[in-house]
Amino acid sequence: MLDLKLIRSNPDLVKEAAAKKRVEVDIDRILALDAERRSTLTEVEQLKARRNQASAEVARLKRDGQDPSHIIAEMSQVGDRIKALDERVRQIEAELEELLLQVPNIPDPDVPVGEDESGNVEVKRWGTPRTFDFTPRPHWEIGTALDGLDFERAAKVAGSRFVIMKGGISRLHRALVAWFIDEAVAKGYREVQPGVVVNTASYYGSGQFPKFREDVFSLAGTDYHLSSTAEVPLVNMHRDEILPAEALPIKYVGFSGCFRAEAGAAGRDTRGLVRMHYFEKVELVQFTRPEDSDAALEEMTRHAEELLEKLNIPYRRVLMCTGDLGFTQAKKYDVELWLPSYGRYVEVASCSNCRDFQARRASIRFRPHPKAKPEFVHTLNASGLALPRTVAAILENYQNADGSITVPEVLRPYMGGIDRITN
Repeated sequence: MLDLKLIRSNPDLVKEAAAKKRVEVDIDRILALDAERRSTLTEVEQLKARRNQASAEVARLKRDGQDPSHIIAEMSQVGDRIKALDERVRQIEAELEELLLQVPNIPDPDVPVGEDESGNVEVKRWGTPRTFDFTPRPHWEIGTALDGLDFERAAKVAGSRFVIMKGGISRLHRALVAWFIDEAVAKGYREVQPGVVVNTASYYGSGQFPKFREDVFSLAGTDYHLSSTAEVPLVNMHRDEILPAEALPIKYVGFSGCFRAEAGAAGRDTRGLVRMHYFEKVELVQFTRPEDSDAALEEMTRHAEELLEKLNIPYRRVLMCTGDLGFTQAKKYDVELWLPSYGRYVEVASCSNCRDFQARRASIRFRPHPKAKPEFVHTLNASGLALPRTVAAILENYQNADGSITVPEVLRPYMGGIDRITN
């Protein structure tokens, strides 16, 4: 959420930011409601001051044996007016809050302007895609042949865009989870098991509601929803808190399932593991002082890149343009791994600086000094990494002519020393 003072003082900046993010929101209506609210509150304060003055006058008249009925009649009308104005303020504030929740974060000045993903800018590229001396297969064929990816039975159990992992591939998935978490813990992140059920307030706090409500699976008849990413519970762990300054930065690494309706992705990436209704991911979240968040974003992005370098999977880093930047984000990098079956790079980590946008919505603050006024922290999140796409990339980049999969060296200690998946 943006500071209303910012919208009031620089509405053109906010309008321009919303337009660049292709978000429709009525900034002029927000300004009109804000002006009406302030003028109404001023009138209420004046009427209440008059009522207090009148109470003293009534007491004096009664004490002097005079008739105060004309003042009492006036105050009855004043009371009715105050009641009506208080109700109007409640109406204004409800509409104002609804509109403010629809205003996106402002992109950083160095974010490129663009309409869609075609406007994203490649920042770096690492590694050389493998040249095969046999005809490589896509990961869904490799996994099916090994009886390690079962899409058919998953569809029977649940539906399309689900998968059952078995055997060596399931063990590979489990090894990646443990290794990802260990790598993050070694860099100072505290491990958290956040769970997958969150309430409505948590989705509003992290910025997914109201804009992305259609993408969320909700539990009928309750205030509960399935989490679309561990970012949601990790950020909201400190909702409505004032954090000790000496504790910053707070760094969490969380592993959880992610549930997504993919309502806006009909027909995209329908085969394999790239776009699923359910997948698992290791997520990094940081709470920092405002002056430290730029460096934290670079650090978190670099962490994702280092994981791919240790796996020896080619990747590139992309700076997202305004049209492809998320609702809550001021700046975001995508780290994309090379997927031979697609013949292109595919996003496996999104690394975002939300600045104080989420912190304002969730009321997460800190005191720079013991007697200082609380300020909002900055929140950041990054994938560390998404599991299905990492599994897909390993299957494709490490496939052998005989159908087996070579296990990346860094994962072998997590797989009991196994160096090849054959079943």
